[in-house]
Amino acid sequence: MDKKAERIQTSVLNGIEKKALVWLADRQPRWVTSDMLTWVGTLGAFLIALGYILSNYNVNWLWLSSFGLIVNWYGDSLDGTLARVRNTQRPIYGYYVDHTVDGINETLMFVGIGLSPFLSLYTALAMLVIYLQLTLNVSINAHLKAEFKLTYAGLGPTEFRIIAILLNTLLILIRPWQQFEQVWNLFGKRVFIHALDYPGLVILAVLVLIYVVTVWKDARYYAKKDPLPKQKDE
Repeated sequence: MDKKAERIQTSVLNGIEKKALVWLADRQPRWVTSDMLTWVGTLGAFLIALGYILSNYNVNWLWLSSFGLIVNWYGDSLDGTLARVRNTQRPIYGYYVDHTVDGINETLMFVGIGLSPFLSLYTALAMLVIYLQLTLNVSINAHLKAEFKLTYAGLGPTEFRIIAILLNTLLILIRPWQQFEQVWNLFGKRVFIHALDYPGLVILAVLVLIYVVTVWKDARYYAKKDPLPKQKDE
């Protein structure tokens, strides 16, 4: 990047979260590094996926997924804060590693939940694709207009983690919801709809809307910044 991108965070919990992360960063042992925390985030993503897959055998494995969401937040959110608090930022290396690992983590989480008995793999993969598209758009804007937007419509990764934990808890506690199943006939193919598919489809619709509006606004911005050259009269 030519210059450091401005981080734009407007999520509902941003103020509280920022204070909590600085408090945690100040209390990390010296042997804890940003790289270590990045991989802690990946460990959390693995636990999320494992808990969802094992929920095929017992719904209580969703507690492991919820714990994984907390571990993932801890590592993924604290690594950058720790670097800033200690003044050990490595903008190029950090940018590369953070975004590469984020892609791995997101794939683990979405595929994991798609392999659970509560969300269709089709829905999970569609959510993964649009989430990665949003991530790609963020990366493009970080380079083209030095703007690193982390939240949309007041929602960011932290808020989505909390929503997932709440849905997991409700699934564990509400037995009839665990057993919910419908069959759709989609283009001649039977598609099974489970407990989390309707919430998942709502989240997917919101993500698609956010993506379309964001791309439209960004395209207009870049069109004004980079207008067509005037044609010379022949």
